[in-house]
Amino acid sequence: MVTRILALALATMLSVSTAFAQIRIGLMVSATGPTSAIGIPQRNTGDILPREIGGASIEYISLEDGGDTTRAVQNVKKLIQEDHIDALIGPSTTPNAFAILPVIAEAGLPMLATVGTSAVVEPLDAKKRWVFKTTQNDDLIAAALLKHMVAHGVHTVGFIGFSDPYGDNWLKVFGALGEKAGVRVVATERYGRTDASVTGQALKLIAAKPDAILIAAVGGPAVLPQATLRDSGYKGTIYQTHAVATDDFIKLGKDKVEGTVLAAGPMLVIDEIADSNPTKKVAQGYIAAYEKRFGSKPSTFGANTWDAGLMLERAIPIALKSGKPGTAAFRSALRDALESEKDVVGCQGVFNMSATNHNGMDERARVLVTIRGGRFRLLPD
Repeated sequence: MVTRILALALATMLSVSTAFAQIRIGLMVSATGPTSAIGIPQRNTGDILPREIGGASIEYISLEDGGDTTRAVQNVKKLIQEDHIDALIGPSTTPNAFAILPVIAEAGLPMLATVGTSAVVEPLDAKKRWVFKTTQNDDLIAAALLKHMVAHGVHTVGFIGFSDPYGDNWLKVFGALGEKAGVRVVATERYGRTDASVTGQALKLIAAKPDAILIAAVGGPAVLPQATLRDSGYKGTIYQTHAVATDDFIKLGKDKVEGTVLAAGPMLVIDEIADSNPTKKVAQGYIAAYEKRFGSKPSTFGANTWDAGLMLERAIPIALKSGKPGTAAFRSALRDALESEKDVVGCQGVFNMSATNHNGMDERARVLVTIRGGRFRLLPD
């Protein structure tokens, strides 16, 4: 009888302990600067993520990095050393993600990156084993673009991309996949995220006479080369990456971005997606929650943050069995739980993580899209 009473008391104490445990999650975004169209919906989404998971209260600590790598490093150090976070969602940009990788690895902190470049999780090594990614990998998107190119007789491509890790990885991935598909990159140009002109680069690309041009850039700055190419007389098809999947791209580009072809998550054209798509119901739920709070529809970039929240909802209750929030044991258990997640249906796709794959998305995470009549429209695959 005494043993039963003690066991019951212990169970009650553990239950109370869990109920009053607090988990701190950092949220780092670029809500100002050239990629604010990405960071703002991510910051806003942080405001509607769950405040209680598995009996533990959740506190989100959001910091702005303005797209600056130095500031991103300062932010993550503050979040770790002063705020004692258990996980990080973000940052918004690829250069910032690369800048903080050493700090993340040293601290043993799970990070759910909301950037496109697959190089933040590939190859998985001691530094990247703490990083997971909720945005489609470049190769998944590139393969869809190449399929469209081959079907439409494109054999040569001109490439212009950011002169940073985002552009680097896209050139590497697209070039390798393109060779296998019979599509050659015949001209390569680069530019900075804050450059005001790319006229020289555009003229060189046109001079190479490619069948099509691929732009590897993010948000508003991706409009500059496209508008310049059109103004300079280029009439071929222009392809963009999933990093332009925002209404701001259309608002800034106007008629210059009509006919653009890209591949992106199904949520971008949610009204045209079949009800049988497993992500549709989840995406509609996120959109409804966002619209209720902010009075507008979120972009797919906000969905990357929402999907990170869904993954944490699954992983946190498991990690709580192995450690107390605020400890290395909890963070390690959270990392292991994230790595074991299977069939997590998000807004952007279905996630199946493993020890060798910290993205876990497949073809269900992409659709072909064009811009027609000032709107993103679904294209047949």
